[in-house]
Amino acid sequence: MQPQRIKSITEFHRQRNLAPPEHPLISVINFEHIGYTCDAHPIVMDFYSISLKKNTNTKIKYGQSVYDFDEGTLFFMSPGQVFQIQRTKDATSTRSGWLLLVHPDFLWNTPLAKDIRQYEFFGYATNEALFLSAQEEEKIAEVISQIQKECRSNIDKFTQNIIIAQLNLLLSYSERFYNRQFITRKVTNHQVLERLEHLLNEYFNGEEPVKKGIPTVQFVAEALNISPNYLSGLLKVVTGSSTQQHIHNFLIEKAKEKLSTTNLSVSEIAYELGFEHPQSFSKLFKAKTRLSPLEFRQSFN
Repeated sequence: MQPQRIKSITEFHRQRNLAPPEHPLISVINFEHIGYTCDAHPIVMDFYSISLKKNTNTKIKYGQSVYDFDEGTLFFMSPGQVFQIQRTKDATSTRSGWLLLVHPDFLWNTPLAKDIRQYEFFGYATNEALFLSAQEEEKIAEVISQIQKECRSNIDKFTQNIIIAQLNLLLSYSERFYNRQFITRKVTNHQVLERLEHLLNEYFNGEEPVKKGIPTVQFVAEALNISPNYLSGLLKVVTGSSTQQHIHNFLIEKAKEKLSTTNLSVSEIAYELGFEHPQSFSKLFKAKTRLSPLEFRQSFN
C-alpha cells in the first residue's frame, strides 16, 4: 500500500481540521484539539515530529514495533519515516498530550540542521520508546510551553534563534532521559547482553564466519530484534563499547583462545574467524593487544 505523504505542517493542520499554524514551519498542537481519524493507511511526513500522548486509544506501528501511548511516552520521528495509526478502543475518552512538528527548513542555516541527525532516538528504534517520570515530563512540558508561546508571538528576527535554543534544550533533556532509561532498566539491558553473548558464541563456534565473514552490526541487531542505534547506545552505557567494538573484542578473545590452545597457523585462525586476508586479522589483533598474533603465541612458551 502506497503511503500517504504529508508535505507541509499547514497540510497536516488542514487534514486534522485544525486552524492554520501560527508559524508555517513549526507548530505545537494539543492532542485534545485533534479529531479522531481512521488512518489505516501508512503515512509519511516531510517534517520532524516529537510527541507525548496519553489516553489516545491508539497504537502506532513504526519500524518493526507497535507502540502504545498510555502514560508518559515520548516519541520521535524524522522526515520520510513511515508510520501507521491503529485504533484500539472506543474513542470517547479525553485525550491529552502534545505534538511538536518542525519542518527541516526551519533549521536551515543553524547548527541544529546537522546536529539533529546525530540523535539516535530519531531512528526506527525497535523495542524502545522513551518513558518519562512525572518530573521528567514536567521539564519537557516547560520547554514545549516556551516553544508554543514563541510561535504565538509576533514573528521577528529573533524568533528562530529563540526557538532553536529551546529545541536544543528539548533534545538535550531527551538524550539525558534516554541514558537514564538505559541505566535504570538494568534487568532488560543485561538480558540483551546475555542474548548478544550467546549469539556471538553460536556464530563463532560454528561455520558462519567461514561462510559469511565477520558479523556486521546490522546482522547482530536484526538477530536480536533491536535497532543498530539502540543496541550501540545500550552497549556504550553498560559496557563503554560500541557494537562494533564489542564484536571485535569478542573476536579477539576467540583468537587468543585459538592461538594459545591450538597449533593452527595465523592464516588458518584468520580464515576461521571470518577474515579474507590474514594481514587484516594481524592488524586488528595488534591494535587490540599491542602484540602480533605470533608474539602473543610465543609469550606462552
